[in-house]
Amino acid sequence: MIRENQRTLNQLHILSDGIILFLSFPIAYWVRFYVLAGEKNLPLSRYLLMAGAYTVAQLFTYAAFGLYQSFRQRGLRDELIRLWEATALDTVVLQSLLFLSWGVHYSRIALGLAFLMSLTALSIKRYLLRKTLRRLRQAGYNQKHVLLVGNGHLASRYLNEIRMDRELGYHAMGFVCREKDKTKNGLKWLGDFDDLEEILDRTQPDEVIAAMEPEDFARTPEVISSCESAGVKLSLIPFYAEYMPSHPQFDDLNGIPLMNIRHIPLDNWAGAFCKRAMDIVGSAILLVLLSPVMLLCAIGVKLSSPGPVIFKQERVGRNKKRFYMYKFRSMRLNEEQDTAWSQRSDGRKTRFGAFMRKCSLDELPQLWNVLKGDMSLVGPRPEIPHFVEKFRKEVPLYMVKHQVRPGITGWAQVNGYRGDTSIGGRIEHDIYYIEHWSLWFDIQILLMTVFGGKFLNDETMEKGGG
Repeated sequence: MIRENQRTLNQLHILSDGIILFLSFPIAYWVRFYVLAGEKNLPLSRYLLMAGAYTVAQLFTYAAFGLYQSFRQRGLRDELIRLWEATALDTVVLQSLLFLSWGVHYSRIALGLAFLMSLTALSIKRYLLRKTLRRLRQAGYNQKHVLLVGNGHLASRYLNEIRMDRELGYHAMGFVCREKDKTKNGLKWLGDFDDLEEILDRTQPDEVIAAMEPEDFARTPEVISSCESAGVKLSLIPFYAEYMPSHPQFDDLNGIPLMNIRHIPLDNWAGAFCKRAMDIVGSAILLVLLSPVMLLCAIGVKLSSPGPVIFKQERVGRNKKRFYMYKFRSMRLNEEQDTAWSQRSDGRKTRFGAFMRKCSLDELPQLWNVLKGDMSLVGPRPEIPHFVEKFRKEVPLYMVKHQVRPGITGWAQVNGYRGDTSIGGRIEHDIYYIEHWSLWFDIQILLMTVFGGKFLNDETMEKGGG
């Protein structure tokens, strides 16, 4: 079964990591003192002693960071981030200890080369390992055999996911439910809830997935008891799973677990402070650097058609608070600015306005919104009140986006949700951003925006007269 295979794979995984970590030191020594012809200050034996101690410490750190647990349900990006964080932690500790050891002078270049070589080799190894395992799972090997408890909507959804994505390597052996429901899903019915303990002894699954409907919730204690008696891992899909985030956060009230339906990292004051500091510094610098461009845009707008240079439109921001968002006016004055969608070939656009929109120059005044605190450089795009009232009734979870500051650009925009695209898809990306926010995520989105040619370009939310 998968448990024995997983144990063997983990042992080989740890052993290969140790070999890579240890060998990186003598290789780095050879590169530093023979290829680069540096002056030797310590013999190779001293570096080998350090390599042994560092390898042991690093493997413990990797284990503490969960790098030897199953990543079947997690992506390569998550695994690599943990790998880099753990490696960086031990490297900083090593350098700090060497700094305090005045009598020992290891080559910093050799240690730096060892760090880079080991990190690169370990990252490539994990990439190749995942590719190999995916191919094996697609071919029917390295399968994790699961037993499904329940046969309703949630069970069907789980079954469809593992059938559609064979790379995950899950094989459903059968299901347990009330006899009257056994005709669904096209999966083998193994028995009723009362037969679960006997079924577990007979089938020996690697894992039990309990996906029971509300009417079967009362059977949960006996399902848990049966799995614990059989020593089988149990995973629960609660009947309210559709309302849960992908990574729920739990609080503790005197031993009572409280699950937060919506975990927002920006509720942490330290994270919110860092994001706001980046917004203030970034918008101030951009306003200064882009002031000549903004002056030329203002002159162009004034000469292109009668009306104000700056177009302001009421939008809904954080905590549903309304504010005025600023843009360079790109259309002739009209009466539909608060209720109509703008189109790519909109007759209301001026010729200069069309040029500004193509180059995203009309959005530059929003940097002032960022500096004021109405908006952020990165976040969900703000909507006008008319459409907020419309979408909140039509699109599930639409109002979640108002728990953070809106942004000039966002995760939805860099993933193509601009123009006439799905509001549901846009909100899905916005919620993902809200739940997975980090400063690095913001920087990544800004880089994707600039180098992807999408900087400040959001036809999606330009309603009416902008």
